[in-house]
Amino acid sequence: MTASDSPSDKAMPEERFASLDSRAAMVTGSSSGIGRAIALELAAGGADVIVHYNSNRDGAEETARQIRDCGRRAVLLQADLSNEAAAGTLVEDAFTAFPQLDIWINNAGVDLLTGEARDWPYETKLQRLFEIDVRGTVLLSKSAGKRFMESKRGTIINIGWDQAERGMEGDSGELFATAKNAIMGFSRSLALSLAPDVRVNCVAPGWIRTAWGEGAGNTWQERVLRETPLKRWGTPEDIAHCVRFLVSVEANYLTGQVFYVNGGAER
Repeated sequence: MTASDSPSDKAMPEERFASLDSRAAMVTGSSSGIGRAIALELAAGGADVIVHYNSNRDGAEETARQIRDCGRRAVLLQADLSNEAAAGTLVEDAFTAFPQLDIWINNAGVDLLTGEARDWPYETKLQRLFEIDVRGTVLLSKSAGKRFMESKRGTIINIGWDQAERGMEGDSGELFATAKNAIMGFSRSLALSLAPDVRVNCVAPGWIRTAWGEGAGNTWQERVLRETPLKRWGTPEDIAHCVRFLVSVEANYLTGQVFYVNGGAER
């Protein structure tokens, strides 16, 4: 081999790690918070994105605007995921908007920690979590998965919780553990049902500084740092980076897994 034949001297094609060029994604609950961060990260990777929302249209339009600023297409779709018929229509509308859709992110969930939901009775909170977080995730995954199986391609990401399996004290801990354990177990099983053509994984966030974290008192701030080896809150972008990798071709040998994005916290 001569010097001119050295691999380092040859022109190599430019490739982006976790590129999503020519891909299209649905992100439920992407009008703010973690959902918005995921939608924007997928757009930054090259994907066109469907922005789903229930009531926060202004937030959804802002997410769509930022996606378009990335040079990608954005479509807004509204659906109340507690309504089974509306959830079914959402899937039909998504594949009509982007027939090449091959990424489905089930991020939508009930916020029980801020707003009027904080004062709901325990039974109401449980019912809403079942309707949106659990039933919504299951039905959307099944419907999108069926479409993906027909084209023999696609990937689904669901959102769990890093403390679901080991538990956390209090009403919120009990409720979220109930819902998120269901989602995590379902994701593992669905991955077996849809293999080998469609991949399914679950991301389990730890302490993420969303709206509740911003206003949490000193006791909670200290607890987060005490329980997190990396000594900081996670950000929505931390979750989004993991999701982008998991839906990329670089993760093609990963399915049926729960990925804990929690700064190394015990689980």
